[in-house]
Amino acid sequence: MYTLSPNESEQLHAYWRAANYLSAGQIYLHTNALLKEPLKSAHIKPRLLGHWGTCPGLNLVYTHLNRLIIKNKASVLFVAGPGHGAPAVLSQLYLEGSYSAFYPQVTQDEAGMNLLFRQFSTPYGMPSHVTALTPGSIHEGGELGYSLVHAFGAVFDNPDVIAACVIGDGEAETGALAASWQSIHFLNPARDGAVLPILHINGYKISSLTILARMSDAEITSLFSGLGYQPYFVTGDDAVEVHEILATALDQAYRDIKHIQQQIRQEGLSRPQMAWPMIVLRTPKGWTCPEMLEGKQLEGSFRSHQVPIPDAGENEEQLKLLESWLRSYDPASLFTDTGHLQPLIQSLVPPSELKMGMHPAANGGILTKPLQLPEYSDYAVEIDKPGITKAGATKETGKYLADVFRFNDPAQNFRLFCPDETSSNKLNAVFEATERCFTGPLDKGDDKVSATGRVMEVLSEHLCQGWYEGYLLTGRHGLFACYEAFITIIDSMMTQYAKWLKLCHEVSWRRPIPSLNYLLTSHAWRQDHNGYSHQGPGFIDAVISKKNHIIRIYLPPDANSLLAVTHHCLQTTNYINVIIAGKQPSLQWLTVEDAARHCEQGASIWEWAGNEKQNEEGIENNQAVSLPHVVLTCAGDVPTLETIAAAWLLRKHLPALAVRVVNVVDLMSLAITHPHALEEDAFARVFTEEQPVVFAFHGYPRVIHDLVHGRPSTSRFHVRGYAEEGTTTTPFDMVVLNSMSRYHLAIKAIRESVLNDTTEANNAIALFERKLQEHTSYIKEHMDDMPEIANWHWS
Repeated sequence: MYTLSPNESEQLHAYWRAANYLSAGQIYLHTNALLKEPLKSAHIKPRLLGHWGTCPGLNLVYTHLNRLIIKNKASVLFVAGPGHGAPAVLSQLYLEGSYSAFYPQVTQDEAGMNLLFRQFSTPYGMPSHVTALTPGSIHEGGELGYSLVHAFGAVFDNPDVIAACVIGDGEAETGALAASWQSIHFLNPARDGAVLPILHINGYKISSLTILARMSDAEITSLFSGLGYQPYFVTGDDAVEVHEILATALDQAYRDIKHIQQQIRQEGLSRPQMAWPMIVLRTPKGWTCPEMLEGKQLEGSFRSHQVPIPDAGENEEQLKLLESWLRSYDPASLFTDTGHLQPLIQSLVPPSELKMGMHPAANGGILTKPLQLPEYSDYAVEIDKPGITKAGATKETGKYLADVFRFNDPAQNFRLFCPDETSSNKLNAVFEATERCFTGPLDKGDDKVSATGRVMEVLSEHLCQGWYEGYLLTGRHGLFACYEAFITIIDSMMTQYAKWLKLCHEVSWRRPIPSLNYLLTSHAWRQDHNGYSHQGPGFIDAVISKKNHIIRIYLPPDANSLLAVTHHCLQTTNYINVIIAGKQPSLQWLTVEDAARHCEQGASIWEWAGNEKQNEEGIENNQAVSLPHVVLTCAGDVPTLETIAAAWLLRKHLPALAVRVVNVVDLMSLAITHPHALEEDAFARVFTEEQPVVFAFHGYPRVIHDLVHGRPSTSRFHVRGYAEEGTTTTPFDMVVLNSMSRYHLAIKAIRESVLNDTTEANNAIALFERKLQEHTSYIKEHMDDMPEIANWHWS
């Protein structure tokens, strides 16, 4: 019994040939798209760029998915994993009319086909990999390894969507992709859609073989069945046979998915009673291109990976071979004389609402619903006087996030992503509103775990980031909480996402999506129990290099500031928001009202912490000063503590020194070109124009120097921050090791001021240096900080 009728088989084969022809044409031609005249060198692009090898497989899958969509009225989101598969994806979008819908100048006729060919991989045209410019896409193909995790993120809370994810066998070798198979243990068929992985094994990468290609079907079955999948194999190089086998496999996979969903949704089972389907597609690399070139194998070898015939524009024999290849698809039978689709091909185009290139989830802003947020002031820490009350910033924010879950429970459009650190990061309160998500078997000792949980914990930063990206790109909201040092594992993923957002800003039809929000805690300055291995504030450096209109970096100094910043970030769109805050109980500085004003300003003077007003009233020789002698500045919770303590020390031991204290909560307010930048007059009011600035910073000092470049007299900024020093030691010793302690800051403030050579100044410096020596001796003997440090508070 055959799955396909003769007419369906002919229809699929014609559609596939048309897509292959358009894919090859994009790589080679800039005119003569329908080959109405003999191929000439003048028709060939001067620079041949693109990747052919994966295109036939992608085209085969996309073509057959169209059949599945029409047959079942299925909602299918297409995710193309092979990095440079854009010729195939663009060809398919062109055939179904989605490309012309978004780019109306590329019409479905001869002129439009010529433009399609001309703009591929040419200056200011379309890239050779799928990007935000590509309709129907949520997956950036520039870096391999993330297709499958994006697909899973896309179907969370999307019960009607099937994400068909084509995974290249080269991509399958990456660590991120290898971990992504485990995502099915977090997929709840009761509320989520489904992912259909399609592993395309064509044997080669750029020049080397792939591991999976050298494994037998039995080995592959063993591998993936152990991971929880039922593989369906589609193998061959005879197109007619492959069409039949693939159609049968897709039909079976679709039935499996629907059966699993029915078991959970209608029959009330707690978890699937069968494995999730996947397809293993084995076809030749570069299928349908010439078999040989100059005595070397092309089709079925690594030589077809990129441009199989590389010198067609200069070499007459290669030009003839290229023409023979292109004409083998018989374009006249696929397109009319005017370049329109022949009826046989047109009949395989799904209705507009079901076209993969028009899928609303691929333009997630269309589907986005604003979060319903509680009033953050309801969770405020009561502050009667600065620097007396202690509280844990993330603990208080956890209470707020618990209500974010509660407020948005009916919509099911918010999730927390975290690498097994929710409790460690003191966000436990969220478990009063939801649980950890896991759909596998549970033991009685498991805590706060269920299939309906909305906290996505897995010990892989790659999976957390990838799930979150897929979730955001399809229009939902979230927060990624992570240890600061280990968020750098996904630096390159963040970079790719930033590139995606940058392009989204430039594409009029891309709707704004919720921002990507990071909460980084367990940070570098409180790793006294873990030490050097857990220290690393470098994520700031990675983010700060991205486009100014995309990135935001916040360093809230206390709990109320963290509440204000988190509340703000959850309402924004199209940004990457980085929030860095400690989890340990610490002194609190601002009332919730003051925190709101401070966060709105980005940087402000904390008058209560300085003494410049007292100096203006004439405590030194009855002579007022119009400016402070020094500006003590801080960004970050621990730097804030040390700065305030330094100001306290100076007030006590050198009252003649006029000190201004400035706190920076919005790091980008320092930059001169960022949308959040302080205006020149505001910057001068806060930092003065000429007075020395001693800056205690959470991260690497060079970041501040880069940010203030272009501001007045930047040589006056003296930055102390993380200097790659750390070990298992006391909390205060961590700042001492990096020369950012209150004593170091106070000494530096004195030495940079006009009072640096007075007897009183020298006495104060000598005292602070003795205190540093006393500290080192004390912790060696007592293994803890001195009481005057551990118990210090503002007075």
